[in-house]
Amino acid sequence: MLSILLPLGFLVASSLVVLSSISPHLFNLQMIWVVLGSLLILFFILKDWRTLIKYRWFINGLYVLSIALLILVYFKGPVINQTRGWLVVGPFNFQPVELLKVSLILFLANFFSRKHQTIGHWKTIIVSFIYFAIPAFLVAIQPDFGSMLILFGIWFGFLLVSGLPLKRLAVAVLVFAVAGLIMWNSVLKDYQRERIIGVFYPEKNALSINYSVNQSKIAIGSAGFFGKGYNQGSQTQLGFLTEPETDFILAAFIEEWGWLFGFLAIFAFGYLVFRILRIASWASQNFEKFVCLGAAVSLIWQFFLNVGSVLGLSPVIGVTFPFLSYGGSSLLTSFFLIAIINAIARKV
Repeated sequence: MLSILLPLGFLVASSLVVLSSISPHLFNLQMIWVVLGSLLILFFILKDWRTLIKYRWFINGLYVLSIALLILVYFKGPVINQTRGWLVVGPFNFQPVELLKVSLILFLANFFSRKHQTIGHWKTIIVSFIYFAIPAFLVAIQPDFGSMLILFGIWFGFLLVSGLPLKRLAVAVLVFAVAGLIMWNSVLKDYQRERIIGVFYPEKNALSINYSVNQSKIAIGSAGFFGKGYNQGSQTQLGFLTEPETDFILAAFIEEWGWLFGFLAIFAFGYLVFRILRIASWASQNFEKFVCLGAAVSLIWQFFLNVGSVLGLSPVIGVTFPFLSYGGSSLLTSFFLIAIINAIARKV
C-alpha cells in the first residue's frame, strides 16, 4: 500500500512547497483539496470500495452526471481563459471534465472487461468510440483541446491494452490521421495552429506564441543542480513565467529547487505509474486490471503533454502535471482514482 502512497506524497508535498512560494492563497486552497483527497483515500481504506464500484448503476450514473455537468457549464458557465468549462461555487472553481476523466476510465474499464473477447469486432470498437466521442465533443466545443486529447488518449489506450488486432489498429490510426487533417483545416482556431507551428519554429514569435515556452526554458536552464532557493526564482517571482502554478509548475519548481529535485519529482511520478502497472498485473479481475491500466495511460499521457510543453517539445494546450500542478478539481478527482487503485492493491 505504501508503495503507491509514498511517491504520491512526494509529488503533493512538492506541489505545496512551490505553491507556497508562488502564492500563499493558492497554497491554502491546494491544502484544502489535499486534505479532502486524503480523507477520500482513508474512506476507501476503511470501506470496501467494491460496494460502490461493483454496481453498474454507479459507474453509469457517474458517466451520465459528468456529461450533464459538461452541458451545464457550456450554457451557464463563465468564460475563463477563452474556455467555458468551469462551475464557480464561491471561491472554488470546478471543472467537470476532470470528473469525466475518472468516470470515463471506470466506464470503459467496465465496458472492455465485459467485451474483451470481442474487442476485434468493429461493433465493439465503434460503440466504445461513441462512449468517448459524446463527452469529447462537449469538451471540444468549450473549447478545451488539451482535455479532449487526454480523453482520446484514455480511449485509445484502452484499445491498445485490451489486445486490439494490428489490422484494426492500423485502420484506426489512418482514420484519426484523416480526422486530424480535417480538424487542422476546419476546427482549430488560428492561435491553436500557431502554437503547434511554434513547436517546430521556437525562434519565431518569441514575444507572443513562444513566449511562455522560452521563459520556461530560461527558468530551467538557469536553475543549476540545486536551484536558486525558496522564493528566489527570478522568472517565477518577477512574473516572467506565465501560469507557474499550473501549466509551467515544473519549470517553477526546478528554478527554485534545481535539477536534482526536478529529477526526483519526475522519478516519483514514474515510480507511481510503475506501481499502478504492477497492481494491474496482480489484480485478479479484468475490471480491476482495466481500471489500473486506464489510470496509468491517462497519467502518462497527461505527463508527456505537460512536460513536452514545458520543454518546448509539444504545444502549450493547458494540460497540467498530475499531482504537482495547482487545481482543486483535478487533484480531488485524481485522488479519487488513486483511492480506488490503492483499495485494489490492498485486496491483491
